[in-house]
Amino acid sequence: MPAAWPPRAVIRKSSGLRTLESALYRAGMGPVAGVDEVGRGACAGPLVVAACVLGPNRLESLAALDDSKKLNENERERLYPLIRRYALAYHVVYIPSTEVDRRGVHVANIEGMRRAVAGLPFRPGYVLSDGFRVPGLPVPSLPVVGGDAAAACIAAASVLAKVSRDRLMVAMENELPGYGFADHKGYSTRAHGAALARLGPSKQHRYSFINVRRLVSDGEPGEHGEVECGKMGPASPVDSDLREGQLSR
Repeated sequence: MPAAWPPRAVIRKSSGLRTLESALYRAGMGPVAGVDEVGRGACAGPLVVAACVLGPNRLESLAALDDSKKLNENERERLYPLIRRYALAYHVVYIPSTEVDRRGVHVANIEGMRRAVAGLPFRPGYVLSDGFRVPGLPVPSLPVVGGDAAAACIAAASVLAKVSRDRLMVAMENELPGYGFADHKGYSTRAHGAALARLGPSKQHRYSFINVRRLVSDGEPGEHGEVECGKMGPASPVDSDLREGQLSR
């Protein structure tokens, strides 16, 4: 009798975030990639998506892994190089604000997850995504609600995406002074709203978001944004995927 595909993963009691991944590895469905995004709710800056593959064994160096939203900035910055060092593979994708506007946040999010998995240097055996079903993947996948707090590979992807985006938003503050991107990271805050009202939206803002759109009468960025955004050259990761990956040595 032919075996069913995908094989059934038997989940055993384990510790922390490795339970689901361990079950998949035992079922012969590894390597397991986790995928997560950051910036979905921001009204400025890119949507950043990361895919990360961890090995089947728990590493003490990554014992502090958790949902990036539960970690403080120092904890994320400490984990970031460790994940890059110990991950079997990873890939980070930037979806610019213009593409988010064109596709819509949800579609851009799913597309980013597909690109992140496709950008890994090898094909995973299984993909765990944080909360969203990702159609079009070439391998079996499972959406995990609260995945960044339930699977180590998703938590690692969450940290990679969060740190990558935060660093970019800090750099964007230097290119577009006055908006406070280094502080609010492009999310809607009172200070961000005041800067928008004073300066007008820049080209890094998402015009599909109502708080940005209502400030623009002619559909064009404010003068400040038009001038300053020109400094961001074509090599900026905001304008394209970051072709970043790693194979373990």
